Amino acid sequence: MPVVDPSLNPVSERVAAEPPPRPRRRPARADVLAIGAYALLGVFVCLNYWVDVQNRVSSHLPTDHSWFEWLFQHGAYSLRHLENPLFTTRQNAPDGVNMMANTSLLGVTLPLAPLTMLLGPQVMYALYLGAALAATAGTSYWALSRHLVRSRAAAFVGGAFLGFAPGIVHHANGQPNFVSNFLLPLIVVRVLRLGEPGRWRRNGVVLGLLVAYQIFINEEMLLLTALACLVVVVAYAIQRPARARAVAGTFAAALGVGGGLALLLTGYPIWFQFNGPQSYRGLQGGVFHSWGEDLAAFVTFARDTVAGDEAVERTIGLTEQNTWFGWPLVLLSVVALVLLVRRSLAARILAVLVVVFSVAAIGPTVRVNGVVTDTDGPWSYIPDDVPLVEMMMPTRLALVVVAAVGVLLALAWDAVAGGGRPPVPAPRAGDDAAPAAAGRRSRWLRPVGYAAIALAVLPLFPRPLPAQPVDPPPHFISSGGWRPYVPAGRTLVPVPIPSNVHGLPTLRWSALTGQEFPVPGGYFIGPNELGEGVFGAPNRPTSTLIYATMDTGSVPALTDENRRQAVEDLRYWKASVVVLGAHPREAVLRELMTGLIGPPRRVDDVWLWDVRPLVP
Repeated sequence: MPVVDPSLNPVSERVAAEPPPRPRRRPARADVLAIGAYALLGVFVCLNYWVDVQNRVSSHLPTDHSWFEWLFQHGAYSLRHLENPLFTTRQNAPDGVNMMANTSLLGVTLPLAPLTMLLGPQVMYALYLGAALAATAGTSYWALSRHLVRSRAAAFVGGAFLGFAPGIVHHANGQPNFVSNFLLPLIVVRVLRLGEPGRWRRNGVVLGLLVAYQIFINEEMLLLTALACLVVVVAYAIQRPARARAVAGTFAAALGVGGGLALLLTGYPIWFQFNGPQSYRGLQGGVFHSWGEDLAAFVTFARDTVAGDEAVERTIGLTEQNTWFGWPLVLLSVVALVLLVRRSLAARILAVLVVVFSVAAIGPTVRVNGVVTDTDGPWSYIPDDVPLVEMMMPTRLALVVVAAVGVLLALAWDAVAGGGRPPVPAPRAGDDAAPAAAGRRSRWLRPVGYAAIALAVLPLFPRPLPAQPVDPPPHFISSGGWRPYVPAGRTLVPVPIPSNVHGLPTLRWSALTGQEFPVPGGYFIGPNELGEGVFGAPNRPTSTLIYATMDTGSVPALTDENRRQAVEDLRYWKASVVVLGAHPREAVLRELMTGLIGPPRRVDDVWLWDVRPLVP
């Protein structure tokens, strides 16, 4: 593989006096060991799921975990039935869910659909989660080792951090879309090569294909990457204005090809996302904008690291742990930047990224150790209705800082190893002590440097993600006993009706039975009556009664109006049968539904109300 010309690549500023490495025809032993280590670490992080993969979900985000199991099944269902994967009526029947307007992960669930059909969504979820973490580390290792650092060990450390950083592992608790970052290092490398003369078409096409694919994995991470690349390009142009002007035309042409191709490939899905059925404009009340990063979080050890402690969350709050570097890594990063910025263009650009995105991640109000101050943050000046920005959480901008720190670790290790150190100047006549002094410095600087990096990153070694047991679906559901009761075009109404709060058990009924029956409600974002995005389906009178009964543990006094509304809701849902399985509130829920639509029958291990006579 040819080495990128440093004059064309703002990430790489290798010493011209050093000979370029020989092109490699096959992966080196170090590459194989690195990928193997990442794969083992991915298995280790998911270890608690593999203990009982069929009946365990994330302890921290169990509903998100169930949603992504459902998504893997959605990919399989869409492929098996040759249905449009951009939309589904298997949740929120009969209105359906706009899958492009949700975290649908179609770029993963569709290609892996055959494996989902073979292994089931629970196995596929755990298998993919570990693989996504390892793959992100692997592509990061490739980008670093081929385009930035000479030391394979440096690339390994940087890749490991980029794949398994505390902020990334935090999202692995039920949000595999935020750990599926394996395309992002490739996108960044391609952006930084757009200025290569004679390759603008090729570079533009490759970039367009990568961007188009990433849109079907995680648009938010793509937006964060685009913002980071913008800052990198601007910072490079300011520091290398002559070179930037020389390649501007080629860069723009390649960027135009890439953007045009990506738009051509994704134009309809993007239009469908914002204009198709069940699309929405922004989130009600701009709920995400208040999620800023606590300043104390930067020096705090994350919950899922060996040095972490869950108790700290009660102080800082249950926010996303997107930074949570711990004070040793923060101290190391500051020292590394101070030492490297004078001689490394890449380090200077990383410093800009760290400052810009750390400040931007603060949110609308500055918080310190869980205390909201009177100081306005940068997001207090940003309107809630800015397109695309309206859906962003400020704290997630800190994920760019995570990436910058990962690259900085690679640069620091490489500098300690000597890969980034300029040649020692030739001694002047009579200066025989210079080489000896340089050798002595090297002998003690290397172990000190390695030890400092190790002490900063080892406390961040991830622990296996916490998992909790979850009840399997009733035998009536898993065995197909429901089939005689649910003809085509009708729904099965589980109690409780799936929602963003009460959706875990009954949403899994759909996921683990191949989505063969549609259900009302669900766990998704859809429009309210004003077209704003809200979590879950708007409550109907019957679902409101069900949730209230669960919360209080008692059945309210029922009226004829409640019974009329229940029949109307069942008609709206096109229900054929109402099913109640084992549940902590089973007794009061059975009493409630009996008061609304009459006595049930015991069929297998569920209570069943055949409502077809009520809903012709």
